[in-house]
Amino acid sequence: MRISDVIEDFIKDLFEEDDFIEIQRNELAQHFNCVPSQINYVISTRFKPSQGYYVESKRGGGGNIKIKKISNTKADYIMHIINNIDKTITMNDIDVLLSDFLTYNIITQQEAKLLKVATSDNVLKLDKNIKDEVRARIFKNMLLNIE
Repeated sequence: MRISDVIEDFIKDLFEEDDFIEIQRNELAQHFNCVPSQINYVISTRFKPSQGYYVESKRGGGGNIKIKKISNTKADYIMHIINNIDKTITMNDIDVLLSDFLTYNIITQQEAKLLKVATSDNVLKLDKNIKDEVRARIFKNMLLNIE
């Protein structure tokens, strides 16, 4: 497991008791024996609004970070994700979203496989300039049809 995955799992475990946490960037970096920028990377890539989180970060004093988990119904959660996906999305971003969807029982394993296959680079044999835009449109439309 990569250090980013370990940090992500640690932070997500903090949510077991509450949907709001407050952490110190420097303390977390010391705990994992990494640089604070590694903590920033994990938070900015794995705790985005499109993944169901609201992050408020303050610089200085050890880098106080507040993360709120947005809890909604399945339909609200999916619409929140759809509304926060830009005009483009990478396959890596979709993998992270699918992992979160499975973790929170938003979709089934079968739905995750279909979403992944339909948006994969193997299917989207398009010019690099439009591939992520087409991928985003397909992903959003498929999400709209999940019940």
